[in-house]
Amino acid sequence: MSNTWRIYLLALVTFLVGTSEYVISGILDKISDTMGISVTSAGQLVTIFSFVYAISTPILMALTAKVERQKLLVWGLGIFVIGNILSFVLPGYSSFLAARVIMALGAGMVVVTALDVAAKTAAPSKQASAIATVVMGFTASLIIGVPLGRIVAALFGWKSVFGILALAGLVAMFVLYAIIPRVQGDKPIPLSEQLAFLKNGNVALGLAITFFWLGGYSIAYTYISPYLLDVAGLKEGILSGVLLAFGIASLVGSKFGGFSTDKWGVFPTLSGGMLLHVIALLLLSLTVTYTHSWLPIVILLILWSFAAWSSGPTQQFNLVRIEPNYSGIMLSLNQSMMQLSMAAGAGLGGILVDRVSLSSITWVGMVGVAIAIVVVSLLKMRMNASSQGAGEYPGMRSEKASIK
Repeated sequence: MSNTWRIYLLALVTFLVGTSEYVISGILDKISDTMGISVTSAGQLVTIFSFVYAISTPILMALTAKVERQKLLVWGLGIFVIGNILSFVLPGYSSFLAARVIMALGAGMVVVTALDVAAKTAAPSKQASAIATVVMGFTASLIIGVPLGRIVAALFGWKSVFGILALAGLVAMFVLYAIIPRVQGDKPIPLSEQLAFLKNGNVALGLAITFFWLGGYSIAYTYISPYLLDVAGLKEGILSGVLLAFGIASLVGSKFGGFSTDKWGVFPTLSGGMLLHVIALLLLSLTVTYTHSWLPIVILLILWSFAAWSSGPTQQFNLVRIEPNYSGIMLSLNQSMMQLSMAAGAGLGGILVDRVSLSSITWVGMVGVAIAIVVVSLLKMRMNASSQGAGEYPGMRSEKASIK
């Protein structure tokens, strides 16, 4: 098998992992109905997955740093498969929650190891594109996995989604074992050294942008299905199509974010995308209040998804350029922060749904993104001051034209 096809296989594996995380948002109402639990309790399945993923992944990767990558990838996928099998066969909310924990432990190892293998096996001139392809697999789970999961759940019951993921993961284990080349692990970097970067003010502000941007998004997105059905008044028959359009918009937004960063710079792209993010949520909140016409609601959902994910690649680049000599650590810290923010957003969203109203999630999510815009401005001022006082910071040359 050519290396190109190996990279695509790694992308397919991250697609499976991403689907297991995001699909809950697409079938939240069905889990709530069949288990006899509140929507809030069902939403905590997102919180626990993201929290375990964020905390366990850097620890597990540090402990297994020397393990040969192919073996680690298969082991991680095996843990992921076990979590999905348990989700499929065990009854009850508590059992499903425990299965989600196991699933998250394996998922984090799979994604990080797949990125590592892609970078190490690709030609030097194609490493960036190899990593982008693997990341695209994870993003595709939002585009295809969530609406497809909704369709499967409607036809065969929501538990069948995890049965299919377990079967696909099991097949992928054997294929990966057979075709992925043996790649050596790395020299372990102690967690204390990784966490020491948080003392850097620029790094802390950069990660804070991720927390408030994605946390604000997660507050609303976690409860997207019940929100669209119960608040916006959309019909069950069109929900899968709406989720598909939402996912496609996220892909287009991500592509545009990369283009905009290259053309206009990091700070204009982040500020502009997040401002559009806030406007989309504001208009969506007002629209569902005064009308249940599906067309403007769908248009605003597409605008929301486009704006939200335009910040994704820009924020990845933002963290890397702050500490360009430690890009791996920056991306790892950002990955953990993304999951922590999703856990926090899902948790806060659950509190809002339980104690305020389901319609409040878009309003509060908007506030989270607005805070992220403020943090972007603070980081811009800090980096401008630093460049004036001590010369250009790493990566400043590419930004000089855009930081005015």
